[in-house]
Amino acid sequence: MRKKLILDLNTGIDDALAIAYALGSAGDADLIGITATYGNVAVPLAARNALAVLHAFGRDDIPVYPGIDHPIAPAKLPLMRGTTPDERAEAYRRWQEGGEDGWQTDTPWSPSPGSVAVHHPNGIGGAVLPDSPRQPEAPGSAVDFIIAAARECGPDLTIVPTGAMTTMATVFRNAPDLKDSGINVTLMGGSLTLPGNVSPAAEANISQDPEAADYLFKCGARTTMIGLDVTHQTALTREKAHEWAALGTPAGDFLVTMTDYYIDFYVKNQPEIHGCGLHDPLAVAAALDPSLVTTFGFNLQVDLEGPFRGRTIGDRSRVQDPDKHTQVALGVNVPAFLDRFMQRVTAVVRG
Repeated sequence: MRKKLILDLNTGIDDALAIAYALGSAGDADLIGITATYGNVAVPLAARNALAVLHAFGRDDIPVYPGIDHPIAPAKLPLMRGTTPDERAEAYRRWQEGGEDGWQTDTPWSPSPGSVAVHHPNGIGGAVLPDSPRQPEAPGSAVDFIIAAARECGPDLTIVPTGAMTTMATVFRNAPDLKDSGINVTLMGGSLTLPGNVSPAAEANISQDPEAADYLFKCGARTTMIGLDVTHQTALTREKAHEWAALGTPAGDFLVTMTDYYIDFYVKNQPEIHGCGLHDPLAVAAALDPSLVTTFGFNLQVDLEGPFRGRTIGDRSRVQDPDKHTQVALGVNVPAFLDRFMQRVTAVVRG
């Protein structure tokens, strides 16, 4: 039986590749919706890009739902002073109890200069991609969409969050019954054995909202973490990406332009990767076929203060608990994944 699939994306470059991989995996899963979170870009642009990518791939039937557009307990508010540890702790406590979060400003969230550099101001490497003729669903509708889908589909539903974890944390806060529903949550984020990619300790997606990720790991939900431990073992080379140019399709040309930008960034900043990381596509691939990765069962938390804010690490209070809520991917079958990635994405862009 085919799985039902929801992608929770902050639609930048590797998110667009994840959409292509998911569409190329129609034999395994039915992509029933995309929810837009923030990180690489803000939620409105994430939704716009998701719709545009779907349109480019001829899939105007898949709805896009905007999610929560700001962190629970931000370390810094836009145009304002930074927040204190006590203020962040209070905001996190208040949010867990159903109250207001710490985003006490009308100024919209915006991506960091680092995120803009990685993905370009337009989020898709400067590639020109026409707008979709469709509009996203109502602002903030992602939480209710995911809750309804989870209650309808139960264990047949797979959700892949690849940006800030705020929407997913809110889902489990608002609907605690889903923690035991059997839904599969396979997230791209974190690292257990490697340094972070936005600080020595923190990976980008977790750093966008450390409190949300901490809640997701601790709330009792079953998760699989596809972190830098495995995504940095996979890479798309320029030679492989340029195979899409030979297809002579607008979709193929779009992916080549977009990934050229991404590879250029990696060559300058992380040449040891020998291409660009396939973070989000690997998360989708592992969600659909867990045999691609080997995992280590562990109970995680996220460090919320100090120089290690945003670090994913074992929760000492649960280290002796035999019930491990998170499976952390530490190994990956790189040849099998890369072959499958090229086959499935190429089939989509060929049209």
